[in-house]
Amino acid sequence: MWIYLFILLPLVGILYSSWHLWLLLPLSGYAKAPIIAIGICCCLLLVVQILHRIETMELSLAQVFYAIATSSIIVLLYLVIFFLVVDLLTLVHAIPRAWFTANWYGTLFLIVSLSGIFVYGNIHYYHKERVTIDLQTTKPLPHDYTIVMLSDLHLGYHNTRADFAKWVDLINAEKPDLILIAGDIIDISLRPLLEEHMAEEFHRLEAPIYACLGNHEYYSNQSASQQFYKEAGIHLLIDEHAVVDDAICIVGRDDLTDSRRQPLPDLLKKAASEQKYTILLDHQPYHLEQAEKGGVDFQLSGHTHRGQVWPISWITDAIYECSWGSHQRGDTQYYVSSGIGIWGGKFRIGTQSEYVVARLHN
Repeated sequence: MWIYLFILLPLVGILYSSWHLWLLLPLSGYAKAPIIAIGICCCLLLVVQILHRIETMELSLAQVFYAIATSSIIVLLYLVIFFLVVDLLTLVHAIPRAWFTANWYGTLFLIVSLSGIFVYGNIHYYHKERVTIDLQTTKPLPHDYTIVMLSDLHLGYHNTRADFAKWVDLINAEKPDLILIAGDIIDISLRPLLEEHMAEEFHRLEAPIYACLGNHEYYSNQSASQQFYKEAGIHLLIDEHAVVDDAICIVGRDDLTDSRRQPLPDLLKKAASEQKYTILLDHQPYHLEQAEKGGVDFQLSGHTHRGQVWPISWITDAIYECSWGSHQRGDTQYYVSSGIGIWGGKFRIGTQSEYVVARLHN
């Protein structure tokens, strides 16, 4: 059902916005037909991307292809919102229909409005918000810890090695003791990571890295992803745990995509970590009550991106108990990150790209 909706809704949006653009543009049919046709083709490029045709393209061309295809879907969303507002206002006679029928002023208003939104969204995406959280425990620690937490890097055709290098500099500037990544390091394909030798960039990080799988690791070939993590020096925890300094127990869950992943109580029983500060890495923030019942001290999740752009953030807020930010259940603290990277077009509208700096202390 979700696949059909994913295909159907953009098609409806394309028809709706194309019809409105045809009415709006004060041009002859011969002039506006190719303009609208190009826009439709840009949106339909996503279908080709889903079929993995970009895997056969030269890398720089594939990067351009990916950017156009995924950005067009977000532009389409805002075109639909714009014309829905216009239809509503004309329906209640708040504005005359003539303003957006073969009208240069209406056309200019649309261009300026959407250009302003997307320029802001792109600039805002490149600003990585530094979020700080305080983790206090009565469990014994040999010293205070600075832990940098990330999720949803989505490294690939759009988030390149040059982008990641800047993130590495931000992380190293915190002088962390640990780096935790809550899944979706890879976007949709390992190919750009391998061609850009991105594993080398992970080796510049100046602290041990622990990570769990996300759903996108499965989209990009989960077994090949594991090999990449090994080469990058990442401690990948798939229904496993690791102990740091005999004081911190890090439990990494397999992603929910794998229906055979182990139940959390079984993982925690294996970890036997009652005397250690327990951190759970679980990519998708469903069933938060399980961590509370299991006595987990802190859970890091991602996945939601908080919708990336408004108003999709309203949908994620409705779906998840916590779709972004700090949360508390009993004695268990949670943080659901909106991600340092992003899927698709590089726009953050009403949401933020972030990395978390946590101070763990007694």
